[in-house]
Amino acid sequence: MDQSRFVAVGLVMASLLTPQSAIAKCEFLMPIGGDGNKIVKKRVERPKGLIGSAFGRTNWNTDFAVNQPYRNYKLFFTADSTDSASYPIQAFLKFSDGSNLQVVNESMRPPMGTGKMFGPIQAIPGKAVSQVNFKVGTAKDPGATGFSYRISVQGCW
Repeated sequence: MDQSRFVAVGLVMASLLTPQSAIAKCEFLMPIGGDGNKIVKKRVERPKGLIGSAFGRTNWNTDFAVNQPYRNYKLFFTADSTDSASYPIQAFLKFSDGSNLQVVNESMRPPMGTGKMFGPIQAIPGKAVSQVNFKVGTAKDPGATGFSYRISVQGCW
């Protein structure tokens, strides 16, 4: 038996021996208010409103709708620009009771085209997740203004 056929047979046997519950099935979640794309492309902007202030409307937050219970979530972040500032990234699970849980809080200096998967982040027993919130940017680091990135979220059973 040639090597490629041997590898294929091995993969088939491994999948038969793996319990079905161990194979995660995931789907991308839709961003709220988006254009139908499940991958959101954004650029960190200064607050809109009061000049020179951290107050006002920003584009730092992106919410993804959760319309069914998932076992866990995977959050994906990819840098699309070469700016060298540090980019604060936060993520939250928002629950149907109005509470939330911060699941990501870090700063990154990612080279263009690279990123990170956060997770899998386990669902909280007894809590119904209604949204996953991604926040990229802060008034504390004006150097991060102009940075472009892509984000997406998967829910997995």
